[in-house]
Amino acid sequence: MAERIDLIAENRVDAGKGASRRLRRSGKIPAIIYGAGEPARAVVFDRNSLLLQMENESFFSSVLTVQVDGKEQAAIVKDLQRHPALSTVLHVDLQRIVADEKIRMNVPLHFLNEETAVGVKLGGGTVSRMQTEVEVSCLPKDLPEYLDVDVEDMELDQMLYLSDVKLPEGVELTDLTAEQPRNDPIVTIHILLIAEEVEEVEEVEGEELEGEELEGVEGEEAAAGEGAESKEGEPADKGGKGDKGE
Repeated sequence: MAERIDLIAENRVDAGKGASRRLRRSGKIPAIIYGAGEPARAVVFDRNSLLLQMENESFFSSVLTVQVDGKEQAAIVKDLQRHPALSTVLHVDLQRIVADEKIRMNVPLHFLNEETAVGVKLGGGTVSRMQTEVEVSCLPKDLPEYLDVDVEDMELDQMLYLSDVKLPEGVELTDLTAEQPRNDPIVTIHILLIAEEVEEVEEVEGEELEGEELEGVEGEEAAAGEGAESKEGEPADKGGKGDKGE
């Protein structure tokens, strides 16, 4: 179960882009809360307080308790709008949740024992993460803060897939339960070639190609020579046949 995170919001009266810019200049971040059969509600958060909470990884995979006018609303983050160049937070979309209705959330994967994995210690490989988060479906009370993936027994060139993730009771991976399930790989251990090694491999391959090309050229030259000798003899043969004909 993810930890509880409390946020304090204020009602937002003004609307529009101009009002949003003024709020940001005053140290506020506009947001909206919607869902659970209730009207959408425009609110604002104190920027510093919100950014402090966002430093916690579980902020994005937890049920948040939003306080507005002294009343608490359980909600999850559905969208976070950032400035394309500055990466500053411009707007937050929150969805209200209902205790007995399942929610879909992205939760991070925590990879354990990477340094002591068999493929790393004995095989000299490197752990390569193909996915760092997965989407789960569960009731709010069962929402995990993260999912552990133990790679200690992984050997060189081995892969783990979504189906290898151990899930808490009541939690499903949406990719595996979809109409067209996808059991994508999430992590592997393999040998990484450094730049110099890659260049050496390319040079060796180039030399091999040059050798093959050289053999091909020599073969073509030999065939051409044989063809030339055959053509030089052709007039005499034809002439001989002509003499017999006369």
